[in-house]
Amino acid sequence: MLNLNSQDDNSNRNSLQDPVSLNVGGEIYTTTLGTLTRCRDSMLGAMFTGQIPVLRDSRGNVFIDRDGKVFRYVLNYLRSSSLDLPDGFSELALLRREADFFQIRPLLEEIHQHEAKVPLSLRGGPLGAMIMVKVDSKVRVLHFNLRHGPENYELRTCSVRAFTVDLFCTWTAFLTLLCEHFSYRTSQGLTSPRPCSPRQNRLKLEWVPRPDDLPQDQYDKQRYRGLVVSNMAEINQSDDIMNRQWSPCEIADMQGFVEELLKVSLAEGFKIDLVTPDPAEVLYCTSLRLVKC
Repeated sequence: MLNLNSQDDNSNRNSLQDPVSLNVGGEIYTTTLGTLTRCRDSMLGAMFTGQIPVLRDSRGNVFIDRDGKVFRYVLNYLRSSSLDLPDGFSELALLRREADFFQIRPLLEEIHQHEAKVPLSLRGGPLGAMIMVKVDSKVRVLHFNLRHGPENYELRTCSVRAFTVDLFCTWTAFLTLLCEHFSYRTSQGLTSPRPCSPRQNRLKLEWVPRPDDLPQDQYDKQRYRGLVVSNMAEINQSDDIMNRQWSPCEIADMQGFVEELLKVSLAEGFKIDLVTPDPAEVLYCTSLRLVKC
């Protein structure tokens, strides 16, 4: 039974003494006022400085009607000012909701930084999410004039291969991840692709690798663009300082794209469900379906 008798702010402040015993959703915790008021502008800070009346259960524990199991991580953060979560922690969304309810802004920032480092598969992604991919490539013959000097031009011909990928995914966050993983290389620099549908479930990638016999200025003139993915370069060591640098890696063919797509999707819990035309030659597929397990 809860004690719902109202108390004024002064009586609340005077009745709260160390140690404080809490009943949070049926879970009992014992802590100090210093811990609970660590973030004084939070809801907990207001409750335990007497600004908000508190309720008590029949045993005198301060009662808070929230999720009791995840509250332990809120309390641990207030004690240590650091977010210490077990490996494979899968309730970040719930912890974020509780931190938002208690208005503990430093904790919300820590959770945001932690989420950025966690694979999507550990953020509560939907089981059964589906990726459907169709790939195509066409060879085009390009004629261009190669200038050797004033009024001295040579007609050249070369073949370029244009690649197209149409991708549909029911999990919007995974599309966002792909847009971060791949970039277009243009004459203005690297740009990120964007989902093409208003509902953000479709992504279309189009790129043309530059062949060796096509000069860069002619490539840029045709407004072609390449597709790259960022990979860790080799570690450079100088003056006993280890320097890590990221360098874009060119996607030169469709097999390279499918390989990168599989690396990202399998790491996020997807499994191959269907490969056309030959399941044994997944890197040379024309269509691919993956399902999150």
